[in-house]
Amino acid sequence: MTTPAPDVAGPAAAAVPLAVAATDVTVSPVTTAAEKKAFILFQYEVYKNEPAFVPPLVMERELVLDPKKNPWFKFGTMQLFLARRAGKIVGRIAAIDDPRYNEFHGTRVGWFGFFECIDDPGVAKALFDAAEAWVKARGHAEILGPASPSSNNEWGFLLEGFELEPAILMPWTPKYYLGLTEAAGYTKAKDLFAWKIDITGELPPKIARVAEKVKEREGIKMRPANIKEWDREVRLIKEIYNSAWEKNWGFVPMTDEEFDQLGKDLKMILNTDLVLFAEVNNEPVAFCITVPDANQAIKKANGRLTTFGLPIGLVKMMLELKRIKQGRLIALGIKKEYRKRGLDSVLMKETFDVGKRLGWTGGEIGWTLEDNDMVNRPIELFGCKRYKKYRVYTKALAPKN
Repeated sequence: MTTPAPDVAGPAAAAVPLAVAATDVTVSPVTTAAEKKAFILFQYEVYKNEPAFVPPLVMERELVLDPKKNPWFKFGTMQLFLARRAGKIVGRIAAIDDPRYNEFHGTRVGWFGFFECIDDPGVAKALFDAAEAWVKARGHAEILGPASPSSNNEWGFLLEGFELEPAILMPWTPKYYLGLTEAAGYTKAKDLFAWKIDITGELPPKIARVAEKVKEREGIKMRPANIKEWDREVRLIKEIYNSAWEKNWGFVPMTDEEFDQLGKDLKMILNTDLVLFAEVNNEPVAFCITVPDANQAIKKANGRLTTFGLPIGLVKMMLELKRIKQGRLIALGIKKEYRKRGLDSVLMKETFDVGKRLGWTGGEIGWTLEDNDMVNRPIELFGCKRYKKYRVYTKALAPKN
């Protein structure tokens, strides 16, 4: 038996099988730093001819998979696998155990994530087999994915919108991944929507009037985040966030450390005018966060901030950041007792108005659950168009009790 390398596992990492061969494909656990590096870089090889793909920064991918720097590993466990044919890497996958998700939902679910593969059903099946065996050995009856590493990060395979570049913190995957996954016995668990919003025009007068009436009726005062008190603002967002989502499908509350890390990451790119709080009697009861679509700048770096020791990618990225006129509304949360009272319309109108004032042209709202009509309906009323769809897959591993 071979145990996972400490740099790719979380707490209480389980032993994993030795390399498993499927026809001419061998799948084996990542056990060295060199293999982990190869795991990360394989994505760039798969997508090198895909015009819509935005290469993530290699440094950022390294941080996500580093247990010493990613707070997810304080509770989660992950095993990386590489697939090889004739010694050449042809695929990768991560098997993931998120005990917080199972505790929160009362489930026995494992996950797969970080899936990348050549267009070959045999390779994909071998990768899925390895992840399923690892997850099943930990006592789980179902596997969901892709989640990299959880629903609070990138998840889902792209289902519609392949010609479009992904917005910040959203995945882009080739169409053939859907067929590979379904051929391995996976079925749809849930679809996620992303919406396109255009703010070059004006809001429909009726929508604007409704938002203003709600604001007056509920005694709502709007304010932007205070960057000088950012740690306090993050705490307020966290309180509302964990209250607002509760037991929504796929949701798992972030730990304090995860939230703090997200706050630090967002602080580097956000415009605090678009981090909005709705207050009633000086109490924050809802928030809305829209961030610049930094993917437009990240693409200029082509995955690396430096080349031959020179900060070429960094310079290109920083210059492009200043030109961005698109954003992504990544989160809107309302405390339970204030739901169904129209606060979402107030937050969206305020975001619309601030975006126009900043000279932005529009962007993306998402993701949302396909069956969350309470969220999707107001987005449609604001004139937004669903323009991308993502799919999360599931597979039963054992009879459920």
